[in-house]
Amino acid sequence: MSPTSSPTRGRPPRLDRARTLQTALDLLDQSGLDALTMRRLADAMDVQAGALYRYFATKQDLLTAMAERMMDGVADAAAEAQGGDWSERLAALARAMRAALLAHRDGARVFAGTHSTGANILGFADTVVGVMRAAGYPDDDAARALYTLANFTVGHTLEEQAALQPGDGGPADPGLLADAVAAGTYPHLEAGLPALTSTDFTRLFEFGLELLVEGLRARR
Repeated sequence: MSPTSSPTRGRPPRLDRARTLQTALDLLDQSGLDALTMRRLADAMDVQAGALYRYFATKQDLLTAMAERMMDGVADAAAEAQGGDWSERLAALARAMRAALLAHRDGARVFAGTHSTGANILGFADTVVGVMRAAGYPDDDAARALYTLANFTVGHTLEEQAALQPGDGGPADPGLLADAVAAGTYPHLEAGLPALTSTDFTRLFEFGLELLVEGLRARR
């Protein structure tokens, strides 16, 4: 054996940051956020729970890193809409963010409340602000538009995933709302029941996104 040889040469490391994140995302998809614990993650990786703290001091640190991973490539959505105006690029970014969160079970719950300063999330944020600045919006308005777009997208996706969650908690039964409205005196809700009980979340998202964009357009 040469001096540089090692008994473990050629074997993948049992624990590293990238593999830990991927395993955490796999567990998330299988069982949801409530079942994702540091101990269960350690068991899935065949290591002691304490070993995970080499990379993530707390579960919140892990969730922040997972949110960062989920946003990989989302900023590229603006490039796909380069032929359009600022509103089309902004809408493309919102749709890409929603798709990234929907790609993982409880993805919006993982993302909500995290404050990653990683390249994926900062790249997305910088792209949104850049689209707004290029459209002629003042710097402050461009930054606030970023928060408005992100908060709308995350909030919508939180409700969408909650309504359609697998298992005993869902999917939500639109009939419950219909029965409650019918049992009371809510004429305005009754008139809007077809829309209120619809599970066409893409249509609902696009409606809200259009309002957001048109509001920004009117402000300019």
